[in-house]
Amino acid sequence: MKRIALVNQRYGLEVNGGSEYYTRLIAERLAEKYQMDVITTKALDYTTWDNHYTADEEDINGVHVLRFNVDKPRAKDFNEFNGKYLTSGKRDTDTEKIWFEKQGPYCPDAIRYIRESHDKYDVFIFVTYLYYLTVNGLPEVADKAVFIPTAHEEPFIHFKSFEDIFPLPKAYVFLTDEEKALVQRLFNVGNIPCKVMGTGVDIPCEPDEKAFREKFGIDGDYLIYVGRIDEGKGCPKLFRYFTEYKKRRPESGLKLVLMGKQVCDIPKHDDIISLGFVSEEDKFSGISGAKALVLPSEFESLSISVLEAMSLSVPVIVNGICEVLKGHCIKSNGGLYYTDYFEFEGVTDYIFSHDKEYAIMRENALRYVENNYRWDVIMRGFDEIIDTV
Repeated sequence: MKRIALVNQRYGLEVNGGSEYYTRLIAERLAEKYQMDVITTKALDYTTWDNHYTADEEDINGVHVLRFNVDKPRAKDFNEFNGKYLTSGKRDTDTEKIWFEKQGPYCPDAIRYIRESHDKYDVFIFVTYLYYLTVNGLPEVADKAVFIPTAHEEPFIHFKSFEDIFPLPKAYVFLTDEEKALVQRLFNVGNIPCKVMGTGVDIPCEPDEKAFREKFGIDGDYLIYVGRIDEGKGCPKLFRYFTEYKKRRPESGLKLVLMGKQVCDIPKHDDIISLGFVSEEDKFSGISGAKALVLPSEFESLSISVLEAMSLSVPVIVNGICEVLKGHCIKSNGGLYYTDYFEFEGVTDYIFSHDKEYAIMRENALRYVENNYRWDVIMRGFDEIIDTV
């Protein structure tokens, strides 16, 4: 049986969304066929990287997890350091080495384990390009590495350091065609074997919209946002747009429901309802009852929440500046996108004023997921990539 190591900066049932949730979905399915270890840190909160988990090893849903101490938290001056570096216009690997350590999670023990375990594993899979574990770990085992960069257009992808890192792996897995095109254009890695595979979408429970509404006291139509409530996800702009929409549509009873950990301020507004971190049952029940799922982020490499909504026949409203999210809408005809307030107002009005087209969008959304995001196809692709390495 092949032995696989999957590397990500955070891992656990408490970690929702992003590359970490994707990593867990993949790890649990790979563990059905391979001897599977996850190499990660003891951190839970990415804004501090404070050690949260106490066990060095544990098993989660059939996956063996190896956790390593973060030696120091995210630097207090990281935001200032980051801002100065991004606006300087200069790019050099020495400064970026400091940047990666300041951003964290600074975890030399994990890198030491990766280096010393080169011969212990047949394949190392590194998920997401931006953090210390990938930047320092992938070069140690490049001859056995599969890289899942979860890359998108943002300032960090243009760091000088990545010119040396991206050509190293033996194979790539890209989540979307847009990501593949971006990485191959920036780093000239078209000769490295790759596959474009998103993620399968599972709905592990039967959604109960009525129970959800009763539990949280929500009536009428609502848009739903699922994920980290963060400036980096475009949430403050979404709040401004929604508040303006309510001012310009005072007769509308529309609400905005938020699910996820709060990292930025949420304005006090009668029709903005933040539920915090919720159970899987509540999440899927909440999505199923929404008029649409809204995602204001400009930077996404896939978006599992968008695919989950579509799998429940719920159309999406997304930020059209993000090519990946815009691509989901265009390829599926199951969502609408905006780039400014008036487009946001227009697409929101559209879903309430075009019942026939809205019903077709619901059908299209479900069909898009069923045709493109099936686990059996994705895991077969992983088998082929692993055999390639």
